[in-house]
Amino acid sequence: MGKLLKGISVTDLAGAALAVFAIWLAGQVPSVEIAWVMAVLVLTVFLFAFEVVPVDVAAVSVMVLLGLTTLVAPLMGLETGLVPLQNLFDGFASNAVISIIAVMIIGAALDKTGLMTRVAGFIMRIGGSTEARIIPLVSSTVGVISSFMQNVGAAALFLPVVSRISARTGLPMSRLLMPMGFCAILGGTITMVGSSPLILLNDLIKTTNQGLPAEQQMETFGLFSVTPIGLALVAAGILYFVLAGRFVLPTRTNDQLLQAGDPMTYYAETYGVSDFKVHEVRVPAENPIAGLSVDAIERQWNVRIIAVEKGDGVRLGSSGVDRGLGIEQGTLLGILATEERFETFVAETGIETRPELETFAEALSPTKAGIAEIVIPPGSGLLGKSARDIFMRKVYGLSLLAIRRGDETLTYATGGVRNLPFKPGDTLVVHTAWTDLARLESNRDFVIVTTEYPHEELRPHKLPVALMFFALTLGLVLFTDLMLSVALLTGAVGMILSRVLSIDEAYEAVSWKTVFLLASLIPLGLAVETSGTAAWIAQETLAALGDVPIWVIQAALAVLATFFTLVMSNVGATVLLVPLAVNMAMGAGANPAVFALTVGIATSNSFLIPTHQVNALIMGPGGYRVPDYMRAGGIMTVLFLVVSLLMLNLVF
Repeated sequence: MGKLLKGISVTDLAGAALAVFAIWLAGQVPSVEIAWVMAVLVLTVFLFAFEVVPVDVAAVSVMVLLGLTTLVAPLMGLETGLVPLQNLFDGFASNAVISIIAVMIIGAALDKTGLMTRVAGFIMRIGGSTEARIIPLVSSTVGVISSFMQNVGAAALFLPVVSRISARTGLPMSRLLMPMGFCAILGGTITMVGSSPLILLNDLIKTTNQGLPAEQQMETFGLFSVTPIGLALVAAGILYFVLAGRFVLPTRTNDQLLQAGDPMTYYAETYGVSDFKVHEVRVPAENPIAGLSVDAIERQWNVRIIAVEKGDGVRLGSSGVDRGLGIEQGTLLGILATEERFETFVAETGIETRPELETFAEALSPTKAGIAEIVIPPGSGLLGKSARDIFMRKVYGLSLLAIRRGDETLTYATGGVRNLPFKPGDTLVVHTAWTDLARLESNRDFVIVTTEYPHEELRPHKLPVALMFFALTLGLVLFTDLMLSVALLTGAVGMILSRVLSIDEAYEAVSWKTVFLLASLIPLGLAVETSGTAAWIAQETLAALGDVPIWVIQAALAVLATFFTLVMSNVGATVLLVPLAVNMAMGAGANPAVFALTVGIATSNSFLIPTHQVNALIMGPGGYRVPDYMRAGGIMTVLFLVVSLLMLNLVF
């Protein structure tokens, strides 16, 4: 019995509890159709909250499940399925999904021009080196940028910028990254294309209108309808960190050194290992390591082989140092290790050492290779995989040395890192050739934090044409009646045709996980609305609240949306709550469009714990811990609710 209980996880208990709740709920609802929709809703919340499977897989599964209800409708006591089959895949052709694809491509194109480097230089020229001036400049800039691209993309673009500013000014990264990250989230509320919930909102309003009489139809929102609210939120966030930053922001003394450089110096200052360096050795005749593979040598002696010369040219990184590579007598090796590990390796193998780098002097010089830091972002295809699983050195040219995970540093001394599955926000400390690192800047599985290493600028000569198409896109959105998706795609296609971005880079720029998440959840929103489920929940909620002012109901809705977005994706929370918000507003005699917008904005209120993609992204580079988010994010959460509700009622 004890073993059985130990085998039961929190997820198992939550699943059982939600199943019991769904069965109980089936006896409370007024129709069989609502009972089934509520069951699907409970299942969706469970899958999102506990991440039994990735959220995009969960969303696609729910969409397929809704489609299958057509086949078994008679067995479910229904005349038809919960969603008509002809509408099941409407999400993939929706205005919201196409708009998000176009926004991602435009953002990637602007990044390719080196615009962020210019922005960093401008900020440092006018901001000086004081925290009180740097924070407003960095935060306001990233807030404006995130108003026209996905906030996690804006934060990823600014990670190297903040790293560069930190290195040049001496300000700790932990004092700069959280204000930047929070303002990237807040900046998503400045326009209707700044965040996934707001892009999706107009489509949800149109879907909800299908179930409303003509006189109650809602108008959709324009691009800048929310701008006063978003600007107020960004201003409040900046003011909060300027005034209270000294009390709520942590100061990490070892989180500033994200620069490429000499391995020994970097490791000494960042991880407290003072004798970490590169050695050149030769395998003599009849040496015990002759015949062993690179992997066998590294596993037995806890050293890293970063370069090999077997008489056919220097092999470095992805150009040839594979863990299966056999080592023969006469082979020259570049070994990266601590002094203690290297001395043990030499003593046990009798290998020949050289006093300094000779053969590898050029290949391993600071101008060609060195230590770098890379973050595994949320949505990376490498999550759950280890360095060994993905053949990291062979495929990417990265020799993994350490992982910073939250406030914990994992190295060879803690049991090794090559077999540890990667998690969102992990900061990888690697040795790499700069050519390999430059190649990875376009890889969406990584965010390169290290800056100012020797590499070429991307396409700065394309900046004028990129800005021209960006201006054209804005003009089409602002001054024409063209559908948002068509206007944004015009800019995206222009970037590709003018070769600011190649078509392959455009495909890589799109977060297909986000696309499938959005498109697959739209049918669920349709089922919630057309089945009468939203109306029933709204009616029950209003009855529970009793006779209270409209602003109290609106505040309760905002708090509910804030809670939902902490435990599930903000897109999922928006899809579930917008139909509910509309019906609550109509029941209370309020403006349903404003209540829907309340949900769209409140689902960006995700600061309390690092569940938002932006917060997960900056956690490793900033050296943040969960209590740091709770301290700074707790006040920000309350401030967000107060400012957003105040501005919503002032503007609308």
